[in-house]
Amino acid sequence: MTKAELIDKISSGAKLSKADASKALDSILNSIKGALKKGQKVTLVGFGTFSVSKRKARKGRNPRTGDVISIPARKTPKFTAGKTLKEAVK
Repeated sequence: MTKAELIDKISSGAKLSKADASKALDSILNSIKGALKKGQKVTLVGFGTFSVSKRKARKGRNPRTGDVISIPARKTPKFTAGKTLKEAVK
């Protein structure tokens, strides 16, 4: 499902215009991004939890040359599905 298809589903399900549904979806996504940027967790009960995971610095290999390279530490977004979502997908 694309973002446009999701907007269509939101607008028909909530009886909103597509413009309002798009603004609502963008607002939700921006709120989640903002919370993750601050290092906070976002929990949607029954759906799942968005959080930030820290990856340590490590050594890797350049696949083209085989040279050893240093991969710096970084933060990555993580999603853990909730129980209800897991059961719905079975």
